[in-house]
Amino acid sequence: MTNPIVRSVGILLARIAIGVVLLAHGLQKFQQNGWAGPKAGFEYMDVPLPAVSAFLVTWLEILGGIALIVGLLTPIVAALFVIDMLGAIFFTHIDNGLWASDGGYEFVLTLGAGSLLLAVVGAGLISVDAVLGRTIGWPAADTAANRTTVDA
Repeated sequence: MTNPIVRSVGILLARIAIGVVLLAHGLQKFQQNGWAGPKAGFEYMDVPLPAVSAFLVTWLEILGGIALIVGLLTPIVAALFVIDMLGAIFFTHIDNGLWASDGGYEFVLTLGAGSLLLAVVGAGLISVDAVLGRTIGWPAADTAANRTTVDA
């Protein structure tokens, strides 16, 4: 889509949807028996350094979810979510196959792919990144100045 408003509204809606889901998952971890719940879950799944991993993933999902919603540091946060979702796929879901109904990786693969897309395209024009880009040249802003075209 070449219309910058339509493109940015699409990116905004995707950012909000992914951000809300990840924020909810982070809050769920945080509220789950304090730190003991996520840590125990990560230990059960044989995640390396379960206490540290549970802490980092929980706060990434809470703070990163908020950052995606407002479009702040979007490429960085989204890239961290790609890593988070790869961990979820390989430590938790891979042995259960594709389907989420069977405990598979379908849902986290989708979140990871959406995060990858946001890491690549940036936050769009309706974002904190775009506002910052006007004053400091933030490279993540999806502006015409930051886009290149390829002539066929």
